[in-house]
Amino acid sequence: PEELDMIRRTAAMQDDVMKKVAEHVKPGMKDFEVAAFAQYHGQLQGSEQGIFLCSSAPPGKPARFMPRAQQARTIQNGDTFTLLVENNGPGGMFAELSRTFVLGKASQELKDALGMVLEAQESTLKRLVPGASCADIYAQHNAFMRSRGLAEEKRLYCHGQGYDMVERPLIRDDEPLPILEGMNIVVHPGIMTERLFMTNTDNYIVTANGVGESIHKTPKKIIELG
Repeated sequence: PEELDMIRRTAAMQDDVMKKVAEHVKPGMKDFEVAAFAQYHGQLQGSEQGIFLCSSAPPGKPARFMPRAQQARTIQNGDTFTLLVENNGPGGMFAELSRTFVLGKASQELKDALGMVLEAQESTLKRLVPGASCADIYAQHNAFMRSRGLAEEKRLYCHGQGYDMVERPLIRDDEPLPILEGMNIVVHPGIMTERLFMTNTDNYIVTANGVGESIHKTPKKIIELG
């Protein structure tokens, strides 16, 4: 219970950071300035470690997760901006939160992509029940992606978190550890094309009956800034 409380405090901190970013980001800023702002406000609330991946892109180009060395672009009106806040909170427990921003109005193409990502996420969430096989969940996720004409997942799209940023279980085909009650699981399926990158990242606690609502409270939507 004490560890679960710390995990929830981390999620609440990340929700606050994302809210502050939405109020702060504007055209003329560099991508890395937004990431640094997010890191700063996390550390003010007890965070010590983590990664902040982001990038901006004009309409029709993917704004994918990029490391600090590739965050030099200047954000413009109409751009898409994607941010991942993956840091620990007071007590050292990790969670992660990502959202897509548009400095203007989101295109129908982006909205449709988010809808598909959320459908993929929900497909996995309903399978996160105690005793479930990670290899089966992974296979079912890729079957879902194929059924929608999307590329199969090659990343680690779903995994445990705790005192480490990535902990078992790993939702992939070589994980023998089953899903267990009390686990802190992050689910972040994604779509990457020549025109867009879309993902949605939230954490969930496994209960005896599976997972309910995300412990993050940031709405699962594109954040429009204009």
